[in-house]
Amino acid sequence: MLYSLFRFLDQYDVPGSGMFQYISFRAAVAVILALLITILLGRPIIRFLQRHQIGEEIRNLGLEGEHSKKGTPTMGGLLILVAILIPTLLLGRLNNIYIQIMLISAVWLGGVGFIDDYIKTFRHNKAGLKPQFKVVGQVALGLIVGTMMWYSPDVVIHEKVSETTERLVVDEAGNQTIDEVQHVMMDPIASKSTKTTIPFVKNNEFDYGWFVGGYVDNTWLLYVVVAITLLLCVSNGANLADGLDGLLGSISIPIVVVLGALAYLSGHIIYADYLNIMYIPHSAELVVFAAAMVGALLGFLWYNSHPAQIFMGDTGSLAIGGIVALFAMCIRKELLLPLLCGLYFAEAISVVLQVGWFKYTKWRYGEGRRIFRMAPLHHHYQKAGIFETKIVQRFFIISILLCAITMMTLKIR
Repeated sequence: MLYSLFRFLDQYDVPGSGMFQYISFRAAVAVILALLITILLGRPIIRFLQRHQIGEEIRNLGLEGEHSKKGTPTMGGLLILVAILIPTLLLGRLNNIYIQIMLISAVWLGGVGFIDDYIKTFRHNKAGLKPQFKVVGQVALGLIVGTMMWYSPDVVIHEKVSETTERLVVDEAGNQTIDEVQHVMMDPIASKSTKTTIPFVKNNEFDYGWFVGGYVDNTWLLYVVVAITLLLCVSNGANLADGLDGLLGSISIPIVVVLGALAYLSGHIIYADYLNIMYIPHSAELVVFAAAMVGALLGFLWYNSHPAQIFMGDTGSLAIGGIVALFAMCIRKELLLPLLCGLYFAEAISVVLQVGWFKYTKWRYGEGRRIFRMAPLHHHYQKAGIFETKIVQRFFIISILLCAITMMTLKIR
């Protein structure tokens, strides 16, 4: 909205209006605005939730300090979503397909998570929304996003093409030879493509079309399948990571910063050419969304850090994971997610291993056995006697390390 307004004013040389043409300026404003929205609205929202007794239902897991959290206001994910949506709507280019995808994803997954939190708090059902209904919501969003990405004319890339030139070489004896030199350059014509980036590989592009034998009519299904798979894995992994005060917010901030940086590099033709990565027109606009998300998460930690005054609930955790997954898909960096979101996957894998091993040993030996003291992984360390804040700080450090390695993949091939 403001982008369009100031672009109009810039035509009349209104002082300062030209700054809104710069993504860096709008991203900086988005961080500040999202941070202020979260901090300023946080306290009245917490008081409102306390007044209406909208508190967390705590399951008895035998963890230290868990009973002190009973009744802590939940549904704080609404605060995060508001702090993301308002700056994006004000500062982003709303005709940008990638911004549209992010806005739809945030609202959709926030809605699924809200229904889950509503059932838990108002219906006093600790199980919340049945897993199959959550999956239906995620699959439906994957279908929508996959279809949008394939059929939208704005979702294109510039392929790297090789050009051969000849040059005349004269040696010391005066003999002339013609030498052929190959140059790799950006194709000036944008095209539809199902290519993605493979980390740690020199020629690091893989075409999903290989799976369907190159049949163009079937390639849109690839976007749908990829989007659904990413949503299910990453959003549920993030949901499982939301188990300690400030944990999910802390480990997600570096992830979103890296995604924003990759979006900027991918959407800038000079940097994309220099780094030999895929050039994706208009994807740099996602930096504004990423900046708003970073500001919202930072502001939420103001109240969610130990001891938490409010929990984000599934309203926030499902949305955060889903946004991260689809953001990576938009900039063709989804194969980086196992590294970038390593902690999300570690939390999910710990649950899968724990449940699988317990069922197998119960069938094999008549008695269920466990790999971890408790799953997800952060509860294992709690059971080991490590204090909650130390676990969060160490996970945050690990997240930064994984994000740094992810950025290094731009050069390590």
